[in-house]
Amino acid sequence: MNYKRILLKLSGEALMGEKGFGIDQNRLMAYAQEIKAVYDAGCQIAIVIGGGNIFRGIQAEKGGMDRVHGDYMGMLATVINSMAIQSALEGLGVQTRLQSAIKMEQICEPFIRRKAVRHLEKGRVVIFGAGTGNPYFTTDSAATLRAIEIEADVILKGTRVDGIYSSDPEKDKNAVKYDTITFEEVYEKGLEVMDMTAFTLCKENNLPIIVFDMNKKDNLFNLVQGKKVGTLVEV
Repeated sequence: MNYKRILLKLSGEALMGEKGFGIDQNRLMAYAQEIKAVYDAGCQIAIVIGGGNIFRGIQAEKGGMDRVHGDYMGMLATVINSMAIQSALEGLGVQTRLQSAIKMEQICEPFIRRKAVRHLEKGRVVIFGAGTGNPYFTTDSAATLRAIEIEADVILKGTRVDGIYSSDPEKDKNAVKYDTITFEEVYEKGLEVMDMTAFTLCKENNLPIIVFDMNKKDNLFNLVQGKKVGTLVEV
C-alpha cells in the first residue's frame, strides 16, 4: 500500500448523480463500496464532503442573503451529506465516526484532533462535517486543515474529471492532461485545483494532492495501491 493514511475530499455535487438536487442513492452506495475496498485493504481513511448538492452559501449571497448566514447553512448541508455517507458505509459493515466543527451532540462528536487520530488508529473511518466551523472558508480549506492536523499522507480529491488539464476538458478538446505538476506550476498556469487558501496551505505544509475521477470503478483502490491515477500535485 502506497499510502497509510488518506484524506478523501468529495464534492457534494457528485452525490447528485443523475439527479438535479439532493442525494442519488445509487451514487452514494457506489462511493461507499469504493471506500470500503480501501478500508478492507487496511488504509486509514478520513473524509470531507461538500454540501453543494443541497445548499451553497456563496450562491445564496448572490440572491441577497447574508454571506455568513448562508455559509452556516452550507455547513449544515455538509453534515447531512456526511450522515448519508456514514449510513452507507455502516450498512456495508465499515466502522465510522462523524465529527463536526459545529456542536450537535445528538448526531455527531465535536471535532477533537486527538480523538480523530485515535479513531483512525483503531480502524474507523472518520468523517469531518461542517467545514472548519467558520464562514468564508470552503470545504477544500476544511479538507486541507484536517489532513494536516491528522498528519495524512495525501489529499485525494475525487472529481468527475480524471486529473488536472491545461484547460477545461469538457469544453476544450485540445486540453492537455498533466500526470504530475508542481505547486508553482499550478500558480504560474493559473489552473484551478482547489481554492487558493486551501492550495497554499497544502504547499506550505508539503502536503501532496491527487486529483482523480472518483466515478471510475476501482480508481480509489488503485490509487492507494500506488498505481498512476489522476494528477499528482507536489512540491
